[in-house]
Amino acid sequence: MTIAMTMFAATQATARQNLLVCGRRSLSNFYSPKLTERRVGEAGSGGHSSEAGVKVALFGASGFLGNYVCGELGANGFMAYLANRGDDMEMRHLKIPFDLGRTRFQFYSPRDRDSIKEVIQDADVVVNMIGKYYESGQPIQTAKFPYVGYRTNYSFADANVEIPRTLAEICLEMQVDHFVHVSSASASPDARSEWSRTKYAGEQAIKEVYPWATIIRPTQFFGKQDRFLHWFARMAKWYRIVPLVDGGKTLTQPVWAGDVAKTILKVCDNPSIFEGRQIDCFGPAEFSYSELADFVNDITERNRPVFNLPYDYYAAIAKVLQYQRDPLITPDLVEIWSEDFLPSMPPEEYKLQKYEQTKILTMQDLGIEPTPIEKIAFEFMQIYRAGGHFARVQGYH
Repeated sequence: MTIAMTMFAATQATARQNLLVCGRRSLSNFYSPKLTERRVGEAGSGGHSSEAGVKVALFGASGFLGNYVCGELGANGFMAYLANRGDDMEMRHLKIPFDLGRTRFQFYSPRDRDSIKEVIQDADVVVNMIGKYYESGQPIQTAKFPYVGYRTNYSFADANVEIPRTLAEICLEMQVDHFVHVSSASASPDARSEWSRTKYAGEQAIKEVYPWATIIRPTQFFGKQDRFLHWFARMAKWYRIVPLVDGGKTLTQPVWAGDVAKTILKVCDNPSIFEGRQIDCFGPAEFSYSELADFVNDITERNRPVFNLPYDYYAAIAKVLQYQRDPLITPDLVEIWSEDFLPSMPPEEYKLQKYEQTKILTMQDLGIEPTPIEKIAFEFMQIYRAGGHFARVQGYH
């Protein structure tokens, strides 16, 4: 069965690639608006109440990035099939960006293929945004000393490899037009972090099954309700220090989640151009973690000391704190902070790629300029100021 599926995938990939040779527009203008190429079912001049003519199935829509993606799809007239693993009332806020009747909430289980098919149905594009920085689970009672164990619900391998593979296989089986997978810029087989290694393994699993999938590789997200800038602020507020691995010397190039959502919108709007492509999403500047800690301190005006914690001590503390319900520190997160979290290559090297058909794309290639972190961070970080945003305002306001 596996051999037959692989042969079928290879045949389909060759056919699609041959078709794209004749039908692909030049990459130099692929982000230009379609003036005469209207899809079947497309109506209106664009916007919230128009009809884009594209149905998108979203997995992981209730997560941080999903909020931004739903906002972009809804504002441009897309139909969204929103997969959820529990009460759909937990996702009701995602209905607001869409026009009336443009959303459908469908229950599914990642381990039940039939329920996944019910989510996808007649979707034109499937977007996978499933992922976590920690392995979810809960303590359980055992028959042996110390009579307490821990059961993992979904491991990194489950969330980052097996579920994406299953989605890709079902997309192939149901002949879905396109599959978009959100991976990570840190994905590497040699990474210290298991999360990063499984992200890479997930990419390879998808390419084996569905080779024309689009891989989105963002750096660390920042935005409202993120687990990045908010982490620095919460540590400063709750623990009165900001502990960083080995002084926070490693580098990162954070990207605004709204820019990544715009990238996914571009792919969903014209998927045939991005078949088999990798798109790297990253911000305009590099920062060390210690610089970001100082930046957050400036916004929140808490001025907590940045504490240099050696790797061994941090890893030992993380082994204990990882069992919190929503852990701020985990052993794998310590590994992520111990390595640079940067794009695949320096920004100038993206422009030097010679072969257009195999080049790694960036947001700039899609006409999206990355948003500086200094531009919007204050909007959602000022809530951590002592007394609130208006604490220093006097008189009538």
